[in-house]
Amino acid sequence: MKENTILVASTASTELAMKLAERLWLPFTEMVRKRFADGEVYHAFPEAVSGRDLIIVASTHDDQSHQELIDLISGGRYWNAASINVVIPFLGYSTMERSKPNSWEIPKGITRTRQIFRARPNFVAFLDLHSEAVLHAHAGDIRTRHLWSDQLVVEAIRASGISEYALVSPDYGYSKRVARLASLLDCPHTAADKDRYDTDRTIVSQVSSVVRGRTAIICDDMIRTGGSIIQTANRCLEAGARQVVAHATHLVMAGGAEERFRQGPIRRVIGSDSYPGRVSDELFEVYSVAPLLAEMLEEYLER
Repeated sequence: MKENTILVASTASTELAMKLAERLWLPFTEMVRKRFADGEVYHAFPEAVSGRDLIIVASTHDDQSHQELIDLISGGRYWNAASINVVIPFLGYSTMERSKPNSWEIPKGITRTRQIFRARPNFVAFLDLHSEAVLHAHAGDIRTRHLWSDQLVVEAIRASGISEYALVSPDYGYSKRVARLASLLDCPHTAADKDRYDTDRTIVSQVSSVVRGRTAIICDDMIRTGGSIIQTANRCLEAGARQVVAHATHLVMAGGAEERFRQGPIRRVIGSDSYPGRVSDELFEVYSVAPLLAEMLEEYLER
């Protein structure tokens, strides 16, 4: 595999791709990039990809990164790569996988994933998807893989030094995943009552007494604005939790979320580097998903 493989990344996912290359014992290949005066972007592979297995690491967290991924796939096709294997640590618009009847809204989780598939990669892997509906947004000719980061989450919580904890799902929709993690950690779990009343607005009404006297660890797939998680933290404290910690795979932290967390009731936020730019500091404990991605790619490409 290694002699015939070339690993590249989108601009934003370069740091994670370098960690992945190290785990795979592969050289990381930096794309040649330039920006012209009129705003057009130049990309070039620095070496031949013809007949080689191309790995592309790219989160699609903004429009520019989404388009760059499509350009990289299309470039691999143009220069006759033997196979094009895409790893998307964070899929943008992943919460918009369906539209309400008669709303005429565009379900961009599906439509944008279709754009990626239509660029004709051979294989696409996703990490901790909000919904698996996007896996089926192609005609059946592309192999897909949904990776769950359960073992990384368990290792991160065990390494955090927290004891006597209970896991809390911020809503019933995520409770099955939280129950699975609680089983692996051999700890109690519960789910909060949450209702959504606008695009980015929710209300959390209560949390069970399971958290009483314990550290409540609120687990979710992503923290976007943080509103519902902070509300859940307050309900946990009202239910008798000793303290509150949050975990999310994807640390989006949009719209002033980071400042709200620094001023709010949550002592610590544990999460991964799937979302570009997230690093550890006095609030965040960030672990890398590179080991999980490396294990998956080695298994897939050695077939």
